[in-house]
Formats: sequence, C-alpha cells, structure tokens
Amino acid sequence: MSPTTNADHRDGKKILLTSLSAMAAETTTFPIDLLKTRLQLHGESTQSARPSSAFRIAVQIAKNDGVSGMYKGLSPAVFRHMFYTPIRIVGYERLRGVFARSSDDSLSFCSKAVIGGISGAIAQVVASPADLIKVRMQADGRMVSQGIQPRYSGLFDALNKIIRVEGFGALWKGVSPNVQRAFLVNMGELACYDHAKRFIIENHISNDNIYAHTLSSVMSGLSATALSCPADVVKTRMMNQGGGEVKYRSSYDCLVKTVRIEGFRALWKGFVPTWARLGPWQFVFWVSYEKFRQISGLTSF
Repeated sequence: MSPTTNADHRDGKKILLTSLSAMAAETTTFPIDLLKTRLQLHGESTQSARPSSAFRIAVQIAKNDGVSGMYKGLSPAVFRHMFYTPIRIVGYERLRGVFARSSDDSLSFCSKAVIGGISGAIAQVVASPADLIKVRMQADGRMVSQGIQPRYSGLFDALNKIIRVEGFGALWKGVSPNVQRAFLVNMGELACYDHAKRFIIENHISNDNIYAHTLSSVMSGLSATALSCPADVVKTRMMNQGGGEVKYRSSYDCLVKTVRIEGFRALWKGFVPTWARLGPWQFVFWVSYEKFRQISGLTSF
C-alpha cells in the first residue's frame, strides 16, 4: 500500500472516530447548549426584560415541555457534527503536519492557534446550515412556552421551509459571525488542548491518559469560551431571525444594538452554560477520541 493510500486510510479512520466521539459529546451536553441559546436570546434588544438565569430557564423548560424539551433541536446538532468536527480536527492535524519543520513540536503556540482557527472556519462554512436549523429549533421551544405555534416540526421540515420561504442562501444566514466564532473557538480549543497536553506530558505532570486529557480539555474550554462568547451571541441572534421582522441588518448592526440597548456585558450572555458545556463536551469528545485512536492503532492527537 502506497504512502498516499495509507494516509487516506488513516484520515478515513479519523473522520469516523471524530464523528462518533462528537455525536456522543453533543448528545451528552445538549441540554446545556439549549440553556445557553435561550439565555442569549433572552431580553433580545429590549430593556424591559426581567433578568434570567440558567436555572430559571431550565425550570421553565421542564415545567412547560418536560424532560424531552431539553433536547429540542438535537437532530440538527448531531447532524452538524458529522461534518463540522471531522473537518476541523483532521484539517488541523493535516495543516499542523504541513507547517511543522521537523515535527509538530516545532510549531509555536501562535502558529497552532492560527491553524486551529483556519480549520474551524472552513468546517463552519460547511456545517452552517445545520447550525442555523439547530438554533431555530432550540428557539422554537421558547415560542411553545409562550403559547405560539412552533415554526418547525423537525430537521427536514425546517430545511424544506427555510429553502421554500427564504431561499437556499438563507441556510447560510449568520454565516459571518458563525465563522468568526468558529475561528475563535478552534483557535482557543485546538491550540490550547494540543499545547496543554504536551506541556502536561513533557513536564511529567501526568502520562498521556485520561487525567492529561481532562486537564487539557478544561483549560482549552475556558479559553475558547472567553474568546468566542461575543461572536456566539451575535451568531445566535442573527440565525434566529427569519421570515418576519428583521431586527439586525448585519452582524455589526446586531453587535452595536446589543451593546447599546443591553450593555457591553450582554456579549457574554450564556458564558457560564457555554463553559459548562464546552468543558464536559471536550472531556467526552477528547477522552473518547483518544481512546478510539489508541484502539485503532493511530497516533495520539
């Protein structure tokens, strides 16, 4: 078997493993993502809205929709990660190998951050339609609690209605803040995980095991959240508007209105549930992925 064929075979395995690991992580942490989305939409460009919290919103969802309401929008979220995560992870590893002079250890943290950002941005462009449907289906749960008929009954119903009513290009509505967020998330997540894990192992804090993966995922999750939360708020609000009244003309308009009406701190709405989700998400993903790679005979990330 030629080197090219071997590389393609390895990449094929990585794509499968990243998809499975991401689907497991997404299903495990999805309720936290739902709370984050609802928090980001709460008080949208209105000064009169009563302050809310993740706990209050969780109680409201459980009361109105039951436990199943915490998984509203799961199908497009899982579907999204079948494309998004494999592209960003395999893309990062490929780019890291291309730009490394002798080994990936020769790359600086800044270089890894840029590579991570580029990989995430490319992956997000591909996965943006599924992300848009996920956001709208999550927001639909809030409409139901207000006695309003939900816009979509499922993944394919949402896809069909959006294309028919708003046009095919509407599937990429909010793609600009989405790509910005993906760049920042992966700049922090992939570079920090990679660098933190190597630091932990090389300084004999831990071996290449679940402890190293856990510590690395917590550190990368915190940095990714801090960097990406403002873009995430803008992305969520841009994606949620559709069909009727248009509140924001552009990402910049959304950013300005949010800060002017709700204050600068509104850009970090949902920070706690975002970090609370990213930490466990990365833990489940990285531990699963590293274990699967070990079983499959592939080198560690």
